[in-house]
Amino acid sequence: MAAPLWALGLRPFYLLAAIFALLAIPLWIASYVGLLQWSGYLQGPAWHSHEMVFGFAAAVICGFLLTAVRNWTGQATLSGTGLAALAALWVTSRLTALTGPATLAAILDSAFLPALAIAIAIPIRRSRNVRNYKILLVLAGLSAVNILYHLSFLGVLPGEISQLAIRVALDMITLLMAIVAGRVIPAFTANAVPEAHPRHIKSIEFVALGSLLLILASDISGYWFSLAGAGWGMLLALAAVAHGIRLFLWQPQRTMHNPLLWMLPVAYSWIPISLALRAVGQISGVPAAAAVHALTLGAISSLMLAMMARSALGHTGRELRAGWIEISAFLLIQLAAIMRVAATLIPPLYYRDALILSGTLWSLTFALFLSRYWGFLTRPRIDGRPG
Repeated sequence: MAAPLWALGLRPFYLLAAIFALLAIPLWIASYVGLLQWSGYLQGPAWHSHEMVFGFAAAVICGFLLTAVRNWTGQATLSGTGLAALAALWVTSRLTALTGPATLAAILDSAFLPALAIAIAIPIRRSRNVRNYKILLVLAGLSAVNILYHLSFLGVLPGEISQLAIRVALDMITLLMAIVAGRVIPAFTANAVPEAHPRHIKSIEFVALGSLLLILASDISGYWFSLAGAGWGMLLALAAVAHGIRLFLWQPQRTMHNPLLWMLPVAYSWIPISLALRAVGQISGVPAAAAVHALTLGAISSLMLAMMARSALGHTGRELRAGWIEISAFLLIQLAAIMRVAATLIPPLYYRDALILSGTLWSLTFALFLSRYWGFLTRPRIDGRPG
């Protein structure tokens, strides 16, 4: 029998993601303000943008999918030695991204997402669960853009490809979040709140998810040609409205008495906010960084934190109830997101202070998470069940 830490994918990968989150932003801020410099493979903004997407976010996605696919398919997913090997690959990729050598770092990091895709493709294929094939397509896409990023950074492809790869990766993660959130938020709400009747309207689902696919395609094609400003702005505005309506149909107001529930729709609300900021940026002076950080800090980080807490509680046999630590951590990351978005809009004189404050709030968020969940995730389930 596997040791508790290696019994289920969320256990090591949620801890690794939280440890990385706790350390990475202070490291980046120290580099930004000139207190720290390092020479290795990825440095400065390149390290920050790549590692928050393909380091932190990839670890959370890995832990979630290895756990969720087991539930969705009824099939076993990676555990024991195989899970430890995948975790070791992730850790080694993070270290070599800092230290090099460059080619080894690129190879190791490029191997992680394909390894994850193979690990979950096996149970999905065995279960003949066609519905989950779209998850594999997103992972394949993320794997491809990460490889393109490294080829660009190594000089094999044009340098601007690396920036395109990050933008496309964020589009893909947004699509993945929208797919998963569409399954879990209405289901969790309906199960926990008897008076709630969350709905899916096919036309809204089609527009919400279809617009994200169009945005993804437009960002990819933008390397060769760009949509006219008005057309691009209308697509982004349509996506923002569709996701706002989608969220409203899930009846988030019914969850206000249950913090572990309302965290999810609050986090999801950052998706239409980020899309709206991108749309407004087409016709005004709102910088692109405002939308990027509304997505990364607001939507991605918040939704991942909320799902990490909920799934960790459930899969360690504990009551699905948020205590003061979960609530405090979630509110801190909301403040971090607000401050980071505001930093792009305020006078440059205050930018550095706002950046430091946002990073501090981010680190406190994951320090709180680790203080509560380290024991939960390293010890056996309290109900005696496997996992």
